[in-house]
Amino acid sequence: MSTSTPDLINSIVANVERVIVGKRPAVELALVALLGEGHVLIEDVPGIGKTTLCKAIARSIGCSFRRMQLTPDVLPSDITGLNLFNQRTSDFEFRPGPIFANLVLADEINRATPRTQSAMLEAMEERQVTVDGETRKLPRPFLVFATQNPVELEGTFPLPEAQLDRFFLKIGLGYPEESDEREILARFEDQSPLEELGPAASVEELLQLQREARHVRVEESVRSYVVKVVRATRDHPSIQLGASPRAALALQRGAQARALLEGRSFVIPDDVKALAVPVLAHRLMLDAQARIRGRKVEAVLDELLQAVPVPVEEAAGRR
Repeated sequence: MSTSTPDLINSIVANVERVIVGKRPAVELALVALLGEGHVLIEDVPGIGKTTLCKAIARSIGCSFRRMQLTPDVLPSDITGLNLFNQRTSDFEFRPGPIFANLVLADEINRATPRTQSAMLEAMEERQVTVDGETRKLPRPFLVFATQNPVELEGTFPLPEAQLDRFFLKIGLGYPEESDEREILARFEDQSPLEELGPAASVEELLQLQREARHVRVEESVRSYVVKVVRATRDHPSIQLGASPRAALALQRGAQARALLEGRSFVIPDDVKALAVPVLAHRLMLDAQARIRGRKVEAVLDELLQAVPVPVEEAAGRR
């Protein structure tokens, strides 16, 4: 780990918090996704600050940024781009869509139709887009931050399991505390602090942080713990659809990113436990009986984590 890494990470967090008040856990989770090269789903009620958080992160890392305001009439080509005939050259030219950016904000993704939602699957998984049989690579880094309102609100289309599984983690912001809400009013009284927000890191520095996160050490005992947690979701009686191997990869990469965020060069079981709900909850489906009884996925995951043995002694001995 570079000696400047902790200072760089702290400066990014502090920069985002100039705009986002009292939501340090959500900001750190978003940064974990950045370091882990994963996409983020932000689900909460309107007006909480979901879009503002995405814009603050984009400006803090100085990357190219595009926003897609999704509605039922948005077409797949509005996202990926399309080939248009140029009468001057008598040839077709590709006009790239907003997906061709380092950080893409898909605002209110669950208001888009399933056909339009599916247009993002290839981009999110393979970092490429295929239009009219021609495949084009997306820039690196490439990250999708999608916001959505809770599915019980009218006019929404729930995301299919295949797309949910491509989101590295899901976070929520929640209503601010009373003191934080007063601070929000004070900061935004004159003008939005987002307008004056400058970058705290460059794209090159972000890429370097991502490479460092990949080299954070994961002991075999901790890797086995990740596997046991993920496999336990497939055997739990209240879970109909368990976590995939992609979820296991995300959990390990997220734990590496969190360790880097905490200033460590190695992963501990607490990193895995801290990220289990954000990384796994949106990928799981409870069975009918559990849903009828009103059980929550988060509660089932907490129960599962208590049942899976933690490699405390061996992990502690290697610190």
